[in-house]
Amino acid sequence: MGRDKYSKGDDLVKKEQGTIVKDWGGRLPVGLIYPNSYYIGMSNLGIQSIYRILNSYADVVCERIFYEEGMLYSLENLCEINEFPVLAFSVSYELDYFNIISLLKQSGIPLHAGERNEQHPIIIAGGPCIISNPVPLSPFLDCMCIGEAEALVPEMIDVLTDNVFSRDEKLEALSKLPGMYVPKYCKGGKIARQYLSKLSNVPVSSAVLSSETELGDLYLIEVERGCGWGCRFCMVGNAFCPIRFHSAESIIEQAKKALEYRKRIGLVGAVVSDHPQIEEIVNAIRDMGVGISISSMRIKPLYEAVLKATVESGAHTLTLAPEAGSQRLRNVVNKRIDEDDIMQAVEKVAEFPIKTLKFYFMVGLPTETDDDIEEIVSLVVKCRDLLNTKLVGCRIDINVAPFIPKAGTPFQWMPMADEKTLNHRLNFLKRKLAPLGVQVKNESVAWSHVQGVLSRGDIRISELLAAIDNVSLAQWRQKARELDIDLEHYTVRKWDTDEKLPWDFIDSGTKKEKLAIEFNRALSLDL
Repeated sequence: MGRDKYSKGDDLVKKEQGTIVKDWGGRLPVGLIYPNSYYIGMSNLGIQSIYRILNSYADVVCERIFYEEGMLYSLENLCEINEFPVLAFSVSYELDYFNIISLLKQSGIPLHAGERNEQHPIIIAGGPCIISNPVPLSPFLDCMCIGEAEALVPEMIDVLTDNVFSRDEKLEALSKLPGMYVPKYCKGGKIARQYLSKLSNVPVSSAVLSSETELGDLYLIEVERGCGWGCRFCMVGNAFCPIRFHSAESIIEQAKKALEYRKRIGLVGAVVSDHPQIEEIVNAIRDMGVGISISSMRIKPLYEAVLKATVESGAHTLTLAPEAGSQRLRNVVNKRIDEDDIMQAVEKVAEFPIKTLKFYFMVGLPTETDDDIEEIVSLVVKCRDLLNTKLVGCRIDINVAPFIPKAGTPFQWMPMADEKTLNHRLNFLKRKLAPLGVQVKNESVAWSHVQGVLSRGDIRISELLAAIDNVSLAQWRQKARELDIDLEHYTVRKWDTDEKLPWDFIDSGTKKEKLAIEFNRALSLDL
């Protein structure tokens, strides 16, 4: 094959702006791996930020690697994955665990950390999944980062660039740093999540731009981090708390610099519209003559300036997330909105010429009944009728995701609904709403159950991951039977709040007792 096998990497880099290419001489090479496609990974602001941070060190060279067929090499210098002395995974989604295992197997690097020696790279991982529950991947990783890169990287780099330390000595030194989980040297005790108390000195924005990505026409800028609303199912509020904001001045200054590269700005965060100066920020960016896209808008408050700027920037679809159809269930999940708030938001949306209003709902939420599903239909019909009186030609679509219990949340003890129940409720929604012209899209029920196993997984699930050769539901279930692993234990079983959880050694900053109080408070609302 010769150099032909590198042609795809060459083609991708030629279409980029901002690529950082360094000579390896005298530097520590780090392979930064996003275990999914380039198209998805390059729209992830987290990996862009880490890429910029690592390359800011004069004695480090960081190159990107993605999970693409036949691409076991970096983009910048086309170096094979096993040539790097350090590999760093950024893990955002549980289903990407399969890609991590596959990539390691293909690379020839021993899959299990205990089988590696001085000739093998140190393999590190971080990201939301690692922060919440690192256990299912722990046998395959030498070191896991519990917290935010900005708070962890400086001390970590000091250890990794030390040419005197052996591989094992580096791992032992890493294990002594705050927020670093090194299974080989873990002696028990809590590992405290590390985070920045303020974001004021660390602007986060696109490092490399390419049209070959999901958000290729946007220059991304982080507005805030964390969430303070306290939805009981949500991992973000716990893994990235407390909520912190970049200053309006910093965001606006980054937007000015972005004009050199893009005509549209993407404002990123879990709750972008919560920024106390969001209207000032949006108006300032619009005054620059560029378009704007916002990753998340709450139903309450919903600012007219934000809506106006989004639509004027060419958006034909706006998205709102009621999560549940009934007020009882919204109270159970602590959504902190009521039906009047939803209808008022729809009224505001109807003032603008959009083509589609999209709603996000969840099915299988704790305490959910068929009546709650019927209330989704009722709510959607009310919203559609209101839209029809004010905005001719606008349709409503809904996206539906099965509830998955997440580690470190008040609902970590809650079960998923079984597959039969979830399919029944999804089919009911489609049967009732399709004749009304409402399109219902849903995530796979079966794969959501796989995700549920990985989310609440313990060390036994690592055995199952290692056993998978060709990723499919059939093999997942077959290998679980061969290993005598009860998958339903991790999904449809309700766990007791006093039992030991696999991830209890992670100190997220929120006490388990507080999570249990919220759990019991939710159940007390099941009226």
